[in-house]
Amino acid sequence: MRHLFIVPLGVALLVTVAGCDRMRDNNVDRKIKDVNVVDETNLNDVMLTVADPNEAVRYFQRALANDPGRIDLMRGLGISLIRAKRPAEAVTAWTKVTNHKDATNDDRVELADALIRAGQWDRAAEALNGIPPTHETFKRYRLEAMIADSKEDWKKADAFYETAIGLTTTPATTLNNWGYSKLTRGDFKGAESLFTQAIRQDESLFTAKNNLVLARGAQGIYTVPVLPMTQTERAQLLHTAGLAAIKRGDVEMGKALFREAIDTHPQHFEEASRSLKALEQNVTN
Repeated sequence: MRHLFIVPLGVALLVTVAGCDRMRDNNVDRKIKDVNVVDETNLNDVMLTVADPNEAVRYFQRALANDPGRIDLMRGLGISLIRAKRPAEAVTAWTKVTNHKDATNDDRVELADALIRAGQWDRAAEALNGIPPTHETFKRYRLEAMIADSKEDWKKADAFYETAIGLTTTPATTLNNWGYSKLTRGDFKGAESLFTQAIRQDESLFTAKNNLVLARGAQGIYTVPVLPMTQTERAQLLHTAGLAAIKRGDVEMGKALFREAIDTHPQHFEEASRSLKALEQNVTN
């Protein structure tokens, strides 16, 4: 009798231990899976920000091959293709995202952005027109402004630019774009004001500084305004002012500005030297 009692008890203990092992294994597997998800999320973020754009493209392509249909990976591929300056492929990637059942209006805005970068302005306009007007975001209105610009619908462009600027805390590049729009229309005073505002928002934005010199040069004002700039930047801006002077027919002023640019640059300023040489040869001939 004693032996009959001990054997079932031993079996029961073995079953209990096996059950505990299985529970431990399940817990370990679940923890490992959770860690992998966290690690993958962190890696995705790294790929979208600091990684080489083309390496990020390859990463998301591999990830999608292993797990097709995951919209976060599809978005990552689209973003990476834009960063890698591969807009035609980005259009394909974002089109697939917008066809996904979990696509959002933000995804449709990203498709419009990719289409603009690929030069497909009409399709971009269609993509934005398909988004409800209640979806009011900075990027949506910035793209709307760019499309209005392309159609030379200045009234709409100004309205969209103004709305976009009111929806962001970093409006410098949009102010610069708006200023360039004014510059192409021949509204040099308006452009000058917008470029000045852009620089006030971001003192490192050299494009706005260069555009400001162009806007002033178009008005016959060739002095470089007082701006935060390096010596190299000042030389480049003097060269831009010289080009603006030549465009207006002020040849002697252009030559003087090229010489000043060459003297100002801390190293050899090849571009300004070529401009001056070409000008002098042309005058001689």
